[in-house]
Amino acid sequence: MWIGIFAKTFMRPTLAETLDAVIGHGIHSIQFNLACAGLPSLPDRIERSTARSIREASAARNIDMAAVSGTFNMIHPDPEQRRAGVRRLRVLAEASHDLGVEVITLSTGTRDPNNMWRRHPDNDAPEAWRDLVAMMREAVQIAEEHAITLAFEPEVNNVVNTAAKARRLLDEIGSPRLKVVMDGANLFHSGDLPRMREVLEEAFDLLGKDIVLAHAKDLSRDGDAGHEAAGTGLLDYDLYLSLLRRAEYRGPIILHSLSEEQVDSCIEFLRGKGVALTAMEAR
Repeated sequence: MWIGIFAKTFMRPTLAETLDAVIGHGIHSIQFNLACAGLPSLPDRIERSTARSIREASAARNIDMAAVSGTFNMIHPDPEQRRAGVRRLRVLAEASHDLGVEVITLSTGTRDPNNMWRRHPDNDAPEAWRDLVAMMREAVQIAEEHAITLAFEPEVNNVVNTAAKARRLLDEIGSPRLKVVMDGANLFHSGDLPRMREVLEEAFDLLGKDIVLAHAKDLSRDGDAGHEAAGTGLLDYDLYLSLLRRAEYRGPIILHSLSEEQVDSCIEFLRGKGVALTAMEAR
């Protein structure tokens, strides 16, 4: 494993400045967001020249684009909002090879109409699951057409809020084009912190073979997704990293939910836990 970061951690006036800020910390793997190139995260159109210029700018700095964000609310209560999300996901998938990226990250969404990261009681309704499966089937068809991988992240505030539900979704969709982003800080419901080992081990037992990307952040409480920088909260990182290694995960662990001022200390924290700074160092 080696260290990566959300490119949006460094928002600069230009893409070149953003990428320069990434490598300024010795990091060469990113989860990209088109906002870093002055576009919406999921735009209605991506010019081929724009996509290629992003790839070329990354390659010139020896930066690997581990994934690009394609997040939208997959169970928004307004069907037109869901359809618009799928249309834009197709636009991103069509541009993926020009961008030089093979993984698009997703969130499974919430019934909250205004905030896709806020829990809603209707997330647990059968209709929410039905809508998620229908949307995910459309998304996976797009992924199959464009030979890319989609990776969703179990989160306590979303419809897929447990590892068991993530396993259920993978099994129902049944496509090798659908995989998982693992974030240990996102799995703890209210009252779960005393069960940290059990919760993490269950997640890896159910999902370990389907992890294509790992995140590194932290949490200060249960009942909500973690929002702290890695190493500053309550997550048992020795356990989390050991489970990633046991699952034979060989890829970047992507820092997020941190300020620029915290980047160096988070790098130091992960390196102290045996995570390499770059893929080359990991070899």
